[in-house]
Amino acid sequence: MPEPALPAYAIEARGLDKTYRGTKKAPPAHALKAIDLAIPRGAFFGLLGPNGAGKSTFINILGGLVVKSGGQAAIWGHDIDADPMNARGAIGIVPQELNMDPFFTPIESLELQAGFYGVPKAERRTEEILRAVGLWDKKDAYARTLSGGMKRRLLVAKAMVHAPPVLVLDEPTAGVDVELRRQLWDYVKRLHGEGVTIVLTTHYLEEAQELCDTIAIINHGRVIACEPTEKLVGRLDQKTLVVLPQTELTAPPPGFTDVTAGLRQNGALAITYRTSEHSVEELLDRVRRAGVSIRDLSIEEADLEDVFVALTSG
Repeated sequence: MPEPALPAYAIEARGLDKTYRGTKKAPPAHALKAIDLAIPRGAFFGLLGPNGAGKSTFINILGGLVVKSGGQAAIWGHDIDADPMNARGAIGIVPQELNMDPFFTPIESLELQAGFYGVPKAERRTEEILRAVGLWDKKDAYARTLSGGMKRRLLVAKAMVHAPPVLVLDEPTAGVDVELRRQLWDYVKRLHGEGVTIVLTTHYLEEAQELCDTIAIINHGRVIACEPTEKLVGRLDQKTLVVLPQTELTAPPPGFTDVTAGLRQNGALAITYRTSEHSVEELLDRVRRAGVSIRDLSIEEADLEDVFVALTSG
């Protein structure tokens, strides 16, 4: 009997909607507004947005913690309503909150989690997973004695006990130091290399830009952008020419009213311009005509943070 074909999308949402009921003190909240989102199988996908944009609601619907108000959602081809058991089994979610039993050891936590998912004892990979996240030497320590970074890695380990093809990381590096962050990303990148689809939410936009091949931005319950990372960053038609003069300036020189020119703390002249309207050579000519002798210069590209602010502000 042939193997079933793998789905084109790891996660697919069509018209997904959620309205939280109001209370005496608060009106109803429309958290998701009929969003359409298709996350390709094998992607390293970034799901970004300001606080309250709807990211956690979307994740909690997938995880079965929140009941949707409308629309459809499927995980690895399994509809979350029609086939909830297989849908839940196809996803591992690393929550933002450090929720774990403080009196369980890492090895006990993973064994218990594997039991919840019905993983037979002979198929459990507890030692392999704990070694992969760097917690094997802490396998018998109570969870309450672990550092914040170790607890974060334990959550990743718990999410992987049933070998899900989709892993959702909700702010996984919040409060984690640089070294532990590097170890965590090494493991996640290895999982991605083995074919696991990764969905990442983070406020560290430089992480998202470096790791994710595709990024969606949610704002006020709507998907306002969903594109390959390079294309998304390229949306912002601007660069900044930074000129360090031989003699310190006291004010930006005249002749730059059609661009944004200002002085930085180190005395450099920063000129932000649209690449479709101006060239570096033209701007440098203007700098020279203004009588500024150039000691050094550099060009700064727009990054994901610039695009994020441009799309979500206002």
